[in-house]
Amino acid sequence: MKWGVATALLAGVVAAVYLVWKIGFDAIFASIAQAGFGGLALLCLYALLVFASLAFAWFFLLPPTERRPVRELYVARLVRDSIAEISPFSPVGGMVAAARLMILKGMSPAYAAASVAADATTEAMAQVVFLAFGLGLGFTQFRHLQGSGPLTLWMLAVLLLAVPGIALLIFLQKKGAGFAEKIAARFFPQASGGVSFRAAIEALYDSKSRLALSAAFHLLSWVGAGVGTFIAFRLVGGRIGFLNAVALEALLSTLRSIAAPVPAAIGVQEWGYAMLAPLFGLPAEMGVAVSLLKRAREIVLGVPALLYWQTVEGRKAFSAPEVRNV
Repeated sequence: MKWGVATALLAGVVAAVYLVWKIGFDAIFASIAQAGFGGLALLCLYALLVFASLAFAWFFLLPPTERRPVRELYVARLVRDSIAEISPFSPVGGMVAAARLMILKGMSPAYAAASVAADATTEAMAQVVFLAFGLGLGFTQFRHLQGSGPLTLWMLAVLLLAVPGIALLIFLQKKGAGFAEKIAARFFPQASGGVSFRAAIEALYDSKSRLALSAAFHLLSWVGAGVGTFIAFRLVGGRIGFLNAVALEALLSTLRSIAAPVPAAIGVQEWGYAMLAPLFGLPAEMGVAVSLLKRAREIVLGVPALLYWQTVEGRKAFSAPEVRNV
């Protein structure tokens, strides 16, 4: 890891440990114990269901001629998120791994590289809608609470900046396709032949219907994440309304996105739940308990996914023709 990433990771770990110490180990782990292994298993099964929506979002973004079976996209997406959530790599590392997996499964290298970038864009488009919903609903719940004003204004600023930000992202992906093609060639040497990255990215963005359908499935997955938060709070004994849980998750997901340089949002997620939970009438320790319960879920699902990824990469390495010096 680079020093900047290592420093961010260390700072996040220290912040998370300090938060747990400050609130109190007993209160937090008492809530986690209430969920138990059964609650953790329920969260894992539900998360696997939400991943189906993410796989379909990727599937429908691709042109029909480039689509792979949904099950392959499902596993690649699981690997992508697992790398971002439980490894010291950035989300970009997860996108690279997902694209490599799809190349090994037979997808065009150019479309594999371009589609992960376009899929991240449609996911961000859906997140803007999700944030708008969460901010609107949350504002009605905690606008009268002391100290909530700065948070509301800050989230509103993020929402207003997100729309032009996504438009700029699409513009840069299309106009900077030549530069991106050089970067893609570094990670995907196979992409030098066949369809170019430029042609693939233009084909993906030229279909408004596929972009809209992909964004719709991503929005479904964002709402699904809110449902998962509702389930998690119920498991630790928190009484929160369904819509309030979705709003809380919308605000939390924005914090995680802003803290993308911090690996796995360590510390940011824990502090985010601790600050947001009281705004919805829940104690801070329950927010931290939900965060740690979700961390446990990510480990349970992520470790097998990473082992699968390493197995596939290992088979590829061993099957590559051996180069001999003559």
